[in-house]
Amino acid sequence: MSQRHSEETLGDDSPLLVEQRFASAVDINDHQGHSKSVKVTYRSSRRSQSKSPIRQEPKMCSSESHSVILSTESPAALKLGTQQMIPTGLALISKTKQRPVSASSSTFGKDRPQQDSKRMSAPNISLDDLEMEMESCGSLKRNLRNQSYRAAMKGFEDTDGGETVKPLSTLAPVPEGAATQPPRSPGRAKKPIGRKKTQRGSFKDDPRLYQQIRERGLSLGSILPDVEEESQNEFIQVGHPEPDEGIVVQNFRPTQMTWSQLPQVQESGALENMEPLERKRQEAIFEVITSEFSYQHSLNILVSFFKNSEELRKTMTTTDHHHLFSNICDILEASKRFFEELEKEHKKNFVIESISEIVEMHATHQFQAYVVYCSNEVYQQRTLQRLLSSNVAFKETLKTIEKKPECGGLPLISFLILPMQRATRLPLLMDTICQKTLDDQKSPATKALKAISKLVKTCNEGAQRMERTEQMYTLQKQLEFGKIKSFPVISASRWLLKRGELTVSGEDHGIFRKGFGRQNCYLFLFNDVLIITRKKSEENYIVMDYANLDQVEAQNIDSNDSDLSPSSKQSITMCLFQITMKKNSEGKKERITLAAESLSDKARWISALQYKKQKDDKTTDKEALSQVESIKAYVAKEPDEVSLQLAEVVIVLKEVDGWYQGERVRDGERGWFPQHCAKAITNDAALKQNVCRMMRLRVETDV
Repeated sequence: MSQRHSEETLGDDSPLLVEQRFASAVDINDHQGHSKSVKVTYRSSRRSQSKSPIRQEPKMCSSESHSVILSTESPAALKLGTQQMIPTGLALISKTKQRPVSASSSTFGKDRPQQDSKRMSAPNISLDDLEMEMESCGSLKRNLRNQSYRAAMKGFEDTDGGETVKPLSTLAPVPEGAATQPPRSPGRAKKPIGRKKTQRGSFKDDPRLYQQIRERGLSLGSILPDVEEESQNEFIQVGHPEPDEGIVVQNFRPTQMTWSQLPQVQESGALENMEPLERKRQEAIFEVITSEFSYQHSLNILVSFFKNSEELRKTMTTTDHHHLFSNICDILEASKRFFEELEKEHKKNFVIESISEIVEMHATHQFQAYVVYCSNEVYQQRTLQRLLSSNVAFKETLKTIEKKPECGGLPLISFLILPMQRATRLPLLMDTICQKTLDDQKSPATKALKAISKLVKTCNEGAQRMERTEQMYTLQKQLEFGKIKSFPVISASRWLLKRGELTVSGEDHGIFRKGFGRQNCYLFLFNDVLIITRKKSEENYIVMDYANLDQVEAQNIDSNDSDLSPSSKQSITMCLFQITMKKNSEGKKERITLAAESLSDKARWISALQYKKQKDDKTTDKEALSQVESIKAYVAKEPDEVSLQLAEVVIVLKEVDGWYQGERVRDGERGWFPQHCAKAITNDAALKQNVCRMMRLRVETDV
């Protein structure tokens, strides 16, 4: 232990205080059975000015040769006498807790004999490890190391005479060099929880499922020039759920590696001289590459663990297997070729000049497998639902596969929709690259954006065409016209907007006036015609009337309207609205009052009945409307709903009873979705930029 010198002096009461803190009485029996009171006191190696001589205890006789010795090499002084202070572990005769060995203690235990009784009774301690305080009652206190250590190094006073005691002259200080502790290994250094770690190596070292990542190019911050990207955040901060929300499960894995975190980028010093806009462009390009690798990794899991599973194949027919997985292998091969081209460009130079030509070429010539896969979506979803509801063997086998760690506990449906998700996200990622590119260099990126947007439009049209055609064939068989003049339901330009059951309100039954009591009707609203039916069975309907949509008007009815009869005011939920057919199937004017189950259902029917008027309305000021960003994905369950991906930006057109009617920024698709799936955007700069982005996408993706 190294010597320490201080010019400070202790007050009159300090030695007594230190003596009480560093003194403890204990009884020790010698070989002859005599009991002696010994006081152990830690002493400083520095000699203090003494006002009175140190009291010396009488020397022990030969019978007392086995006296207790604390240490003969310690810099702390030993006071041989009737009172000595010993560590807590020895006083309690219990096993001491293992503590890190300090410099002085490591010196003490170098030459300790294993069978020496004197050494066995002396603990391996040092002043560096001493963190205790002796109270007047004899109990020990912890965490007073600084005060006790400082006082011990300045000197002590005798409790009886109140004079300063100096150490025995027979003790020599331990050389500082002998007690020097070797430097601690950096690898063993403790790191506090939550400290950010520098990601090293390649982004391919720890691939993540595409369902578990969120591209920064889809977030609001990526399109705002004055918002700093949060690329350095290691952990996602998630607030506590509200009392009425469900349990929130959050995976606190570090975010995916960014371009600026690459070892070659950091070692080259390229970030020091790079413009902020160019750095963001490199981040956006690199994100296309890394997200494509994650997407490819998830496709490999889908093919290896689900499609190629013999156990799963045995639970279904060959047709069901084909409808379920379609041409997913072709999608995987297209993704591999695309990623190989991107990775080759990345390996040429970590500062990538452009990937626009690669994206344009693959979107034009290599991604046709996406159109086939998306066109099969209707059969895929129906087959999966049927197998899950009626095939027990399929359901149990599927659960076993989904529980495998490679699948991340995710359901099969999350893997099956991956191609649709990737196809719709690529235009947004390319648009982010366009915004980070200088105007004189933006032409290749704009061409790539148009090419990938044209692919997405073709995929959507293929999926809608198959769905609508099959839906029309099904409805043609379910509708019975009876005495009403029939017309062909199946048409290439016709699709279903909304369908559902409503209650005919009050005494104004209209075409239902011949019935008695409460009556219901079932409406089929297409983009060009409204068909009013009555249920015959669960799958068959009798047509009561119909009219072209341009001859139909919908009007909201206030429940407090004085013109309503008492019977109408007592209608269910009082969510009333009126439909007026200027020319019905017989060319006559017909009016019918209906009651919906909720305010949102009424608003959705009125909005759907005004489809043509809303479609032609171009005067709405989008900048004056509110905006929301989806906080989780939502799959449309009704024809008038819109599906949302994570971080989807939507312009809100209406807000009714827990539902939004909105327009997606990326493609202008309109529909309803629950409010709990989105959060409001309040940043003024973000609101303006989202509107500008929407207008720009309408022009640049007009294919």
